[in-house]
Amino acid sequence: MQTNQLVLSGAVNWVHPAWTHGFYPDDLPEDWLLPYYNTQFQAVYLPVHTWQEVSEATWKQWLEDTHSGFYFVLQGGSATTAKPASERVLLATPEWEAAHVWWLDEAPDLRALAQRMAQQAAKGEPMFVFSRSGDLALLQQVDALKQVMGY
Repeated sequence: MQTNQLVLSGAVNWVHPAWTHGFYPDDLPEDWLLPYYNTQFQAVYLPVHTWQEVSEATWKQWLEDTHSGFYFVLQGGSATTAKPASERVLLATPEWEAAHVWWLDEAPDLRALAQRMAQQAAKGEPMFVFSRSGDLALLQQVDALKQVMGY
């Protein structure tokens, strides 16, 4: 993975019922949700049941709809399912996830998160901060923390 971003934030999937009126513009077509999400976040985490069912054509479209610094982090699946061949699509094995992912809803302590960010930065390795629930207030706090810390 080649990125100059040390901390990348996002949510599990880009469709959350609470986002319908507030995060996404009311008149935004459904097929524009991912391109809009990609302007606000740097990554998305996709559960195995979501990404394994996606066609090659859909993956191609998703990669075209997102900027070159945007990452798809895929929950580890069975060994028989192949992920798309792109450096922007990462398979999160349990070991990789433990080393690179912070689950914001489970650990919303920003002081602890700041310490983990500094540890990852000292290693020169990127860190992904995800919200399972799509809690926009917490994600905004992460963005503010990233700015304060220079990430």
